[in-house]
Amino acid sequence: MHRYPFQHINGLKLLTLCGCLLPLAVQAGLVEDSHLSLEMRNFYMNRDYRDAGLVDTPRIKGQSKAKAEDWGQGFMLRFESGFSDGPVGFGLDALGLLGIKLDSGGGTSGTGALPRNPQTGETADEFSFLGLTGKARIAQTQLTVGTHSPLMPVLIRNDTRLLPQTFEGAQLLSRDIEGLTLTAGQFRSTRLRDSTNYEDMKMFADGATGGVESDRFNFGGVTYAVSPKLTGTYFYAQLEDNYRQHYFGLLHTQPLGKSLKLRSELRYFDSDDDGRTTVDSRNLGAMFTLSYRGHALGASYQRQTGDTGQPFIAGGADPFVFNTQTYHHFLRADEDSWQTRYDYDFAALGIPGLTLMARYVRGDDFEIRRQDAHEWERDVDIAYVIQSGPLKNLVLRWRNVAYRGSRTTDIDENRLIVNYVLKFW
Repeated sequence: MHRYPFQHINGLKLLTLCGCLLPLAVQAGLVEDSHLSLEMRNFYMNRDYRDAGLVDTPRIKGQSKAKAEDWGQGFMLRFESGFSDGPVGFGLDALGLLGIKLDSGGGTSGTGALPRNPQTGETADEFSFLGLTGKARIAQTQLTVGTHSPLMPVLIRNDTRLLPQTFEGAQLLSRDIEGLTLTAGQFRSTRLRDSTNYEDMKMFADGATGGVESDRFNFGGVTYAVSPKLTGTYFYAQLEDNYRQHYFGLLHTQPLGKSLKLRSELRYFDSDDDGRTTVDSRNLGAMFTLSYRGHALGASYQRQTGDTGQPFIAGGADPFVFNTQTYHHFLRADEDSWQTRYDYDFAALGIPGLTLMARYVRGDDFEIRRQDAHEWERDVDIAYVIQSGPLKNLVLRWRNVAYRGSRTTDIDENRLIVNYVLKFW
């Protein structure tokens, strides 16, 4: 595990340090085109384990848990500088994170929202982190070094708890050619969503063996807009000594008439071993979504083949596959899964700011401990964005999850999230 300066500081020092960066930016002439915002997130999560005693049920001191429950308040201070003048522009970004425990106990911790002692289950009263990112730009090509929050097909940082996950490394992004985006880089470590420390990256792949900690995640990709309706993407990734992965994607949007639109998307992952692992996976998925005014109805099918499940970085990173849901990834070895999804924007009924999402996923044709198994998950999200008054743009969200598996622990889950972003400039 790697430890860096700035990571073992309390919340007051963190916010003070972030504030000190701003005058430096002004002195350097970088405040032009800069942005400063503070995101405040109140997060409550309750997970009910309905089959205490199964091998995948969490345990504390050897005893199965029946519930995980955490409540916290998060603060995310983001500063993005402009660039200095000249043929090569330089800048500096900063991310300050502070999480405060509002309620949690040793017997019910473990939602992934708060740092916890794995032996006792006790959670920290607060945790904080400061990430800095240096950047340089020539024309439309930009190099960033330091803290990153990647959103790529081969790696998506997790932001589904109190504070977001981050990665440390370098990335090059170029948009000098119209319609073409080139991406390349290397990440050396990750800070998990409930941690203050950077650490080496680990692989998760159902059924795979031989995985080791790694400090090299190499990636490169290209996205090209063939037309305003059609976009193609290719990415390559390698978690050194664990796996290599190719990704191919196509996205097409077709208007079918007034207010009617069809969105079609294909995603294919081809993953193999690197080092001494046994990774062997192909994943092909397709999703089609028909939209009409406030309605959107979608359906997807995902076919997983090979000796193992699809590999990805463990600890919260979200696989970029259609059927990965709020609780479960549906990426077991040889698993077939399908999804139906419905979204509705109540602005069509004269209630702007209110939205609904409901989806159901079922997976079959795989084994758990050499026995045939199946599983399903149902998610419902209801969100409302306040439209006016002193609390304008405050987001209220209720997220409800139910998961059932024939040979796994069933869960029921609720999350309540209140989010507000204060923009200083």
